[in-house]
Amino acid sequence: MNAPREALRTRVRELPDEPGVYLLKDARGRVIYVGKAASLRNRVRSYFQSPKALDPKARALVNEVADVEVIVTADEHEALLLEDTLVKRHQPRYNVRLRDDKRYPYLKLTAEPFPRLVLTRRVEGDAQRGARYFGPYTNARAMREARRVLQKLFRIRTCSLKIPPDGASVRKRPCLDYHLGLCDAPCVGAVSVEEYRRLVDEATLFLQGRHRELLPQLRREMEAASRRLEFERAARIRDRLQALEQLQRSCKTRDPARGDQDALGIAAQGDLGAVEVLQIRNGVWVGRERFSLALPPESSLEEALLAFLKQRYGSGASIPKEILLPREIPPEEREGVEGWLSARRGSRVHLKTPKRGPKARLVQTAQRNAQLALEEELRRRRLQRELQAHQEPLRELRRVLGLPEVPRRIEGFDVSTIQGREPVASMVVFADGAPEKGAYRRFGIRGFEKPDDVAMLAEAVRRRLERALEVDEKFLPLPDLLLLDGGKGQLHAALQVLKELGLEIPTVALAKEEELLHLPGRPRPLRLPGSSPALRLLQRVRDEAHRFALTAHRARRTRRGLQSLLDEIPGIGPRRKRALLRRFGSLKQLREASVEELREAGLPRAVAERLHQALREVAPPSSRA
Repeated sequence: MNAPREALRTRVRELPDEPGVYLLKDARGRVIYVGKAASLRNRVRSYFQSPKALDPKARALVNEVADVEVIVTADEHEALLLEDTLVKRHQPRYNVRLRDDKRYPYLKLTAEPFPRLVLTRRVEGDAQRGARYFGPYTNARAMREARRVLQKLFRIRTCSLKIPPDGASVRKRPCLDYHLGLCDAPCVGAVSVEEYRRLVDEATLFLQGRHRELLPQLRREMEAASRRLEFERAARIRDRLQALEQLQRSCKTRDPARGDQDALGIAAQGDLGAVEVLQIRNGVWVGRERFSLALPPESSLEEALLAFLKQRYGSGASIPKEILLPREIPPEEREGVEGWLSARRGSRVHLKTPKRGPKARLVQTAQRNAQLALEEELRRRRLQRELQAHQEPLRELRRVLGLPEVPRRIEGFDVSTIQGREPVASMVVFADGAPEKGAYRRFGIRGFEKPDDVAMLAEAVRRRLERALEVDEKFLPLPDLLLLDGGKGQLHAALQVLKELGLEIPTVALAKEEELLHLPGRPRPLRLPGSSPALRLLQRVRDEAHRFALTAHRARRTRRGLQSLLDEIPGIGPRRKRALLRRFGSLKQLREASVEELREAGLPRAVAERLHQALREVAPPSSRA
């Protein structure tokens, strides 16, 4: 078994069932694919299903994946934007990239006396001169609809005319947009600078998501217009109020003019802490950084957060104008850190602990990612401890047996039979010291007229190895060590099979009762001390092989007994027998079935009643001597 691969599968099974972005990495830590998902767990697990269900590109990708990193987001929209940013940053070779590198579009209010509402794909330097950008929009259709509705509600122009600051007319007649109610025609002086600026301010409030300020403001304007008997104006404002909620649902934006921010999340358990830093640049989430903290005893999260701020931003990291914190730090400490950060940045830096709104939601996302990072590190430490516990007996086993490598895959074999009837051989697999039950196999043994445990066990070993040589994936890879339940006879028979097949696999046999270990080339068996970790591991493998063989043997005897009973009932032929075996599977379940349930399996009433009566006359296995 490939232990790192199995650890990766375990990690994938424990991913959060939340929206976000996943980064698949190769053995050198390079990001080879970035994707988004509504459920990170379901999406990433889909890569590790049967290779037959994957397309060629996905199979090639999965073969290179050595690690996976995830970033939880508030919703799929956030995930889509972050995916685009990370693809541009890492340029993963399994991601499709457009040659013209088109960006998601923004809505822009230009920096003019009478601002225009335009579509753009780039945030330019005019943001410093007063231009406002809103976006990016992941759905271009929704963005165009937003622009259309904003025109209708706030009547902001979209033309490219140069209108002087005093609002002097530059045209004789307004264009069609004026007559359609999409513009107040500042080009002909139909609206004052003050009124037009008020409309732009209202549109800005909405695009910034500041609805708590905008909606009451519009209601006051509507009521004032009604009192002045300006009913047409009041009706227009009413229409805006009704349309704003619908518009809010159709688009979700960020404001690049908000500048740069870092949102911090922190989680801790015992002496281990994790900090997540979400980086917002020009209003867009561009990435994250994750840090581990070694915490002294009895330290608080506030102390850890304060220490992190000093170490993180004192080490040359870029300092944004706002740092959003998940917890309050003492006011005297806050003032000192703000002053220190401001001096390092060269402009004012604010430490904020938001309680509501978009900033608070951003901190909540950082907190969730920090908690996931902490859980991942705790899980990694636990797995490392378990691996170390499993490695000790394997290392001793290598030394005792003189093996060239640690036997990471051990296969145990046993045979179960009663006086040679219904013999079944078992193969169990232990990988890195732990049972890998999905790799267990059973072998029905046929062709033996007399009981012969040695030959039966050799037959099972032969069939297992031949299937591997035929490149049957269910029997790959080959083991590092074969363990047989038995003594010298079983060992010599298995060694003969290996010789005939041209294979060299370390093989030993462990006899019951005295627990003697038989090794090739040694005339005397080896007796390991009862406290030996290597012996305890071999005993676990041997006992598990015995249990698995016995379970299979009992199931086979039960099934054979059921078939014999069915053969004695008139009216039950091969087809009905197969139907009953498929439906009930065991004598116990068949005995518990009612006449109606037997009829549902395809039996006529008379036959079902005969079978039901015969089953009642058969004593349960537990009551037999």
